[in-house]
Amino acid sequence: MEQLNRTELRKKIMTILYQINVYEKHKMKYQIDEVMKEVLPIENEFVKDVVYGVTTYKNEIDQLANKVLDGWTIDRLGNTDVAILRMGIYELIYTDTPPIVAINEAIELAKEYSDDSIRKMINAALDKIYHEKEE
Repeated sequence: MEQLNRTELRKKIMTILYQINVYEKHKMKYQIDEVMKEVLPIENEFVKDVVYGVTTYKNEIDQLANKVLDGWTIDRLGNTDVAILRMGIYELIYTDTPPIVAINEAIELAKEYSDDSIRKMINAALDKIYHEKEE
């Protein structure tokens, strides 16, 4: 139950991060809590931790992404892909989610919402970050 739960929650997080990214790209004002409430009416610690974590460490996460995205930068990716990648990196680096779970969950979302080449790119990026972290 817990696993399915987290998987569903990650979809919500992806949606929230997607929204935030759209607002930021269009220089629109928003409040994180309001965006979270729109997507998930009930409060959830996991969702809150990841959303606030990603927004807090966005610059570090994006720098890391740009370092490992082969010949690409994160701002060239679509909003959904950016949301998935940022969430994956955040979970890998800043949480105690087992790395294999963080990577796997991001890949599953990418399978569902991104095209194949982007899914492969996300997979490769998270894999590199994981191996650099292990060293």
